[in-house]
Order: sequence, then structure tokens, then C-alpha cells
Amino acid sequence: MQPSSCDTFVALPPSTEGQRIVFGKNSDRPCEEVQEVVYFPSKYHGAEEKVECTYMEIDQVAHTNAVVLSRPAWLWGAEMGANEHQVCIGNEAVWGRESANGDEALLGMDLVRLGLERADTAEKAVGVITELLEKYGQGGSCMEDQCDFTYHNSFLISDRKEAWLLETSGKYWAAERVEGGYRNISNQYGITTKIDKEHPEMREYARSKGWWDGKSQFNFATVYSFMTTARIEASGSRYCEGKKLLEKSNGHITAETMMDILRDRDSGINMEGTFMSTGSMVSVIPTNPALPGVHYFTATPDPERSVFKPFVFVDYCIQLKETTSPSYGPSDPVKKKPRFQSKPDRKHELFVKHEVVAAIIDTHKRKEDHRQYEAARKGEDDTDGEDSFKWY
Repeated sequence: MQPSSCDTFVALPPSTEGQRIVFGKNSDRPCEEVQEVVYFPSKYHGAEEKVECTYMEIDQVAHTNAVVLSRPAWLWGAEMGANEHQVCIGNEAVWGRESANGDEALLGMDLVRLGLERADTAEKAVGVITELLEKYGQGGSCMEDQCDFTYHNSFLISDRKEAWLLETSGKYWAAERVEGGYRNISNQYGITTKIDKEHPEMREYARSKGWWDGKSQFNFATVYSFMTTARIEASGSRYCEGKKLLEKSNGHITAETMMDILRDRDSGINMEGTFMSTGSMVSVIPTNPALPGVHYFTATPDPERSVFKPFVFVDYCIQLKETTSPSYGPSDPVKKKPRFQSKPDRKHELFVKHEVVAAIIDTHKRKEDHRQYEAARKGEDDTDGEDSFKWY
């Protein structure tokens, strides 16, 4: 099966406990990849200033917001994060009828960071991302490797009052406002007939490609999706399981609820294998602007074995040294062409400590599994016919 990755969730009143919005995401990435959590303060910029994203340079804006980001340590953008205005964004890989562009442009992860740096509401973030998408395009390898792993992007974006689902196919896009209840996304298009914003040529392009007859009701997911692929089947299963887990706690969803969902292995949301959950995020945003939002990050793989650590935007935030990976500057293999000729060690301090603890847990588990196996075998050989071990 081809790689599938990520599940993102948002719950709004009345599905949450109290007047708060709860946002969560598992970032499912190559299992050897390090994910760091970094903070960048707000900043004013010069009129002619540029910003160097992962693969390309674009025009900078006059002011950027303070942001906290969880990101693969090799790139500029982010898998997920929040800004000082309590806007949260997570992206998902999606594939459809339109081929994903392998040419270097803005990554979806670059667009996550740019949306957080430049917007103070979820709706404005939709505008920032779509404007940049139309101007610069999306594309380029999404892995630190000499391979052509590319995809389109969907984004779940929230603030203190609402959420938006933004889905893209090349430069074309559709967006849906989520004003209450809950929503989750999992590597497949989810916007159907409720479209609150869209690219002005999105429908005509679909009609010109023969994907839509121009007469029947327009359904974005139906028109732009592949109907049956291994990716769609895998993501569809996770989507349904995630929706069930949200429904189970509907009316009293909390940060703890969201953390439990992200840790759920049976659903596949806590992913294992070649692609695994390398970083996780949960944010709790009160609708009352006088109250601070709290953003929890693991900065380590496997949320079941990780601690969610809180971050709050305050004046004079310090740099997150323990979760920031080494920087290699201009000599980084990502920045030199041809790219990805080598992989430097990107493990940050907390990641190294997590590996030590995970190894101890694995050793203990192997010993316990062996003990139970020996106890069960001994019980089967017991000539008295009495079980010395029972499976529960």
C-alpha cells in the first residue's frame, strides 16, 4: 500500500465541554524522520524583504505573527501549529484526478506556516493560503529523500469562533466553514456540496476535464477525487473511525478526549510502520478572548509513549531549545542541489531521551511477553490439568 498519512480533528461548541474549541492532529511521516517543535516571535520586516521557504523564495509581508510549530526538522514550514491569535492549522496529503506537481514550489507545509504567520483569524488564513497557492503553486518532494513523493493538500483551520476546511487540487480549491459540532479529515477530499468559498475557475476546469457535466449538483469530493485507490480505502477507514470516536464523546470533548483519540491504535489513527505518528498536537482555545489558549505538543513519535507538553503564548517567550533540532545552515543537504545527497543527524535533545526511554519500554515488554508465553506453555503441559496461567 502506498503511504497514507495524518489525521486532523476539530471540535467546537456544543460538542466540546464548555465554551472552548479543541483542535488535534497526528503527523504521520516516515518513521526515521525527526519532528521538532519550534517557536518564532512576531516580527516586522522591510519593504523589499524576501522569505526563503523550503524550496523557493517569496515576497515577505510587513509583519509576521508569533508562531509555535511542529515540523519535520529538515524543512521550513510545518505539519501543524498555532499563532499568537489562537489560529491553529494542520494539513493533510490528498490525491485526486489531478496529478500532483513534482516541480519545486511551495509545500503544503510551507503554506501552513505562512497562514499562521500572516493571518489573525481562520477565515483570513484561508485567504492567505489560497492567494499564495494561486501565485506560487504547490509542489516538490515532501520527504527528505531522492524520491518523488508529492501530493495536493487539505487544511483544517480553527480560531476562537469557527473552523474552516480548505481543500486543494493544484491551484484550484474549495473551502467550507464549520461553525459548530466537530470535523475530521484523513487524506481524502471531504467537501461535498456545501462550498462557502472557491477558486473562480474551479468548476469550469472540472467541466473542461470531463469530470463534471456542468448540469448536476456540484460535489467537490466526487468531482476531484479518485473513487477507488488503496490510499482512499485506508484513509476512509481512519476517517470513519475518527468520526466515531468524536461522536462517542460528543457534548463533552476535552483535551484529554483528543489525546486519547490521537493515541488510538485500533483505528489506525496512531499509525505504526514505515509511516508512523512522528508528532502530535492538541490545542484548547477558549471562545472568551480574555482567556489564553493552551497548545500541547509531543515533539516525539508515538503519542501513546509520549507526553503532551503545554505551550502558552506570553510576552517574552523563550526558545524551545530541548525540542529544536541542530541547524546546518547553507551546508544543509536540503539547500544544496542536487538535494538530499545525505541525511545529517537532526535529533534534538528530547528526541534522544525519548529513544532511550522507548528502548527500556521495548525491553521490558519483550521480557513480559516471554514470561507470559512461558507461563502459558507451562500451563498447557501441567499434568494435573490445572491452568497455571490464564489469558485475559
